[in-house]
Amino acid sequence: MTATNTATPAAPPTDTEMYERVVSAILDHRLPPGTKLGEDKLAGAFGVSRTRIRPVLQRLANEQVVTLVPNRGATVAQPTEQEAREVFEVRRLIEPTLVELFIAKADEADMRQLKRCIDDEEAARLAGDRHRAIRLSGDFHLQIAERAGHQTLGRILRELTSRTSLILMTYSTARGDIREDRDGAAACRCREHRVLLDAIRLRDAREAARHMREHLTRLESQLQFTPPAGEAPDLSALFS
Repeated sequence: MTATNTATPAAPPTDTEMYERVVSAILDHRLPPGTKLGEDKLAGAFGVSRTRIRPVLQRLANEQVVTLVPNRGATVAQPTEQEAREVFEVRRLIEPTLVELFIAKADEADMRQLKRCIDDEEAARLAGDRHRAIRLSGDFHLQIAERAGHQTLGRILRELTSRTSLILMTYSTARGDIREDRDGAAACRCREHRVLLDAIRLRDAREAARHMREHLTRLESQLQFTPPAGEAPDLSALFS
């Protein structure tokens, strides 16, 4: 008697799962900047139709993670070194002002919210989840901007934070950050956020502004703009 194979075929991934896997591949430097993301190849790799791939690419484009060009398709976004430098330059100009405004308005609930952002970011780094850690790091800065109450600067920072996330995904060294965390160093930017929060709690606007500038300068100094050598990755092998 022949045994019947009753194994249920694996369900196709959801749009969110496909999005997360592409972003993770960018974070891990398995999809370098400039890599072409063909709809056919992605659809084949994930086992879905091209129609399912399009909204995923559109979401990535809306977050400036990929670049969509009519009749040319999608590629992993590639901010230039000059663009990255400009982003940090502008952030150093506006965020000291935002943290001073935050201090003038913040209450204890706001302080606790900032601490939660840091704790969650640290946990994500310890777990090796750099995608979530980068997002939470940005959330810390956006919480300050939101409570500061300056709508124009807050809107500018939201755009810059999105761009910063892509810059960090592209040019920071993932392996080094995770190794530091697992050695018990708690991640330099988490420590810097805690030092900044200490100054905020003391209502020391001048010191907080100084820590904010130094923190952003340190983040920029850790970027490595030399592109990795190697051939374009095989999307089917990467996502199948």
